[in-house]
Amino acid sequence: MTPERIAVGIVAGFAAGLLSGAFGVGGGIITTPVIAVLLGGTPIQAIATPLPVIFPTAIVGANNYRRAGQLSLRAAGWAIGPGCVGAVVGAQLTEVINAHSLLLVTAVLLAWQAVRVIIGHETPERPRGSPPGWQYALAGLAAGLVSGLLGVGGGIVMVPLLTGLLGMPLKRALGTSLLIIVVLVIPGTIVHAWHGNIDWGIAAVLAVGVSPGAWIGSKIALTAKDRTLRIAVGSFLMAVAVAYGSLELAHLVGWTT
Repeated sequence: MTPERIAVGIVAGFAAGLLSGAFGVGGGIITTPVIAVLLGGTPIQAIATPLPVIFPTAIVGANNYRRAGQLSLRAAGWAIGPGCVGAVVGAQLTEVINAHSLLLVTAVLLAWQAVRVIIGHETPERPRGSPPGWQYALAGLAAGLVSGLLGVGGGIVMVPLLTGLLGMPLKRALGTSLLIIVVLVIPGTIVHAWHGNIDWGIAAVLAVGVSPGAWIGSKIALTAKDRTLRIAVGSFLMAVAVAYGSLELAHLVGWTT
């Protein structure tokens, strides 16, 4: 890898970490296209290589939220198992389900939840010990299914589910999402590593930037005012929804191949 590509990889890793820490996602929205377009990776490497990079990203971010008391171990404990199962099942279903149509529906639902986050329309916070654990389990299953089926980060599904439907405060939802993401990427990492789809050189370069990026991103989110954070997170989710929705709509009407 040339010095120029190493520099690009570090900067891209930092940006991905910043997004991860601030918005509770994996950061693949940045690293996947960078690997494919700028770092010389193959299409399958662009999908697979970000997975191991998520580990240091999410761990650093989640630890900052934990230190600030903004992480629910109970919710994560219930969600992680079903999330891993969902990720495996979702990956298998890619052969039989029209992922383009499903992603378009997901984009619409994500846009709806983004609006709810921005305007502060969330379920009132519930007493300690609730909601029931099975609701977190279903949220984890949904995030895992979408992640495995569509190749997107589970965080863009987990964050709006936790805060919009289950009444978890936004900062705690971001931290909890990061912890769950750490485990959700394990099945995909193992499978892709077994098949030789991960470029470990690119992964190492990206990893140099992601940890400081995640640390700064999570610190920014933790110190932000609730209203400011809501607008930022909601706008990010809306941008993702519009991007995915536009691409899939174009594909369904035949504008892309």
